[in-house]
Amino acid sequence: MAEAAERPLAAPDIELPPVVNPWLQGVRLLVADKLALVAFLFVLLMAFCAIFGPSLVGPAATSMNLRMRNAPPFSLEHGWVYILGADALGRSMLARIVVASQNTLAIAAAAVACALTIGCVLGLIAGYAGGFLGGAVMRLADIIMSFPSLLLAVIVLYMLEPRVMNLVLVLAITRIPIYLRTTRAEVLEIRERMFVQAARVMGASGPRIIARHILPIVAPTLITIATLDFAVVMLAESSLSFLGIGIQPPEVTWGLMIAQGRGYLSQAWWLAFWPGVAIVLTTMSLNLLSAWLRTATDPMQRWRLEQGGARRV
Repeated sequence: MAEAAERPLAAPDIELPPVVNPWLQGVRLLVADKLALVAFLFVLLMAFCAIFGPSLVGPAATSMNLRMRNAPPFSLEHGWVYILGADALGRSMLARIVVASQNTLAIAAAAVACALTIGCVLGLIAGYAGGFLGGAVMRLADIIMSFPSLLLAVIVLYMLEPRVMNLVLVLAITRIPIYLRTTRAEVLEIRERMFVQAARVMGASGPRIIARHILPIVAPTLITIATLDFAVVMLAESSLSFLGIGIQPPEVTWGLMIAQGRGYLSQAWWLAFWPGVAIVLTTMSLNLLSAWLRTATDPMQRWRLEQGGARRV
């Protein structure tokens, strides 16, 4: 008995779960959800058109041909670039939609990036520091949210020159409170967890705790909101351009194309139809992708995608 007591206990054989690459896991989850995969591929196509499209279509977006005025779509008589028809000045609709995608998506991306960065930083400060500084930040967010975002953009752009920089700034300012309040709410809950308190007891500074322990948990939620907010900002920019206080000619956006084509709805419906289709499909794809991101980044909901992929296999 004494020998058995002195003999060291053998460690039980425990099979640890395999380490999964998060990027590879994300690709598998995306492939498992066919609807989200189609949305992702469409957004990828729009990004490709925005980056490389203007160099591919050449001068077809700006070269005028009065003989091609309001040429109908679905005709290859004048080349593939006129497959979607021509506008009132004989310019290719396909080429103009491709060029307009660069301006529309670039403005939305810049506004969302600015709002996300500023709102995240202010939300981290307000949530972690609290006190007078946190209260002041939240009162600033309340002041911005007290004005209707689109009405505020209309007033500011009407008073200022409707340039790209002014449009990006006013759209970003109106979206900052969304990221600020979301980040603050997440930080208020995370900072009370045991691992954050342990890091504080071990002497970790506030910025280190925020960067290493809080921000990685908050980031997936913010990315999901930014994906959905991208569509909202894109619609806001299109609305402002439609009202004539957004991007001005000779620059072009999808909203401006709809505004220019509304006078020809009875005789050339495709002038406003195709840019409207581009807005609808891009917005729908971003909404589907945002819903997928929300499920894929939540460990409590990720099993739905995994179970769906296993069922298809």
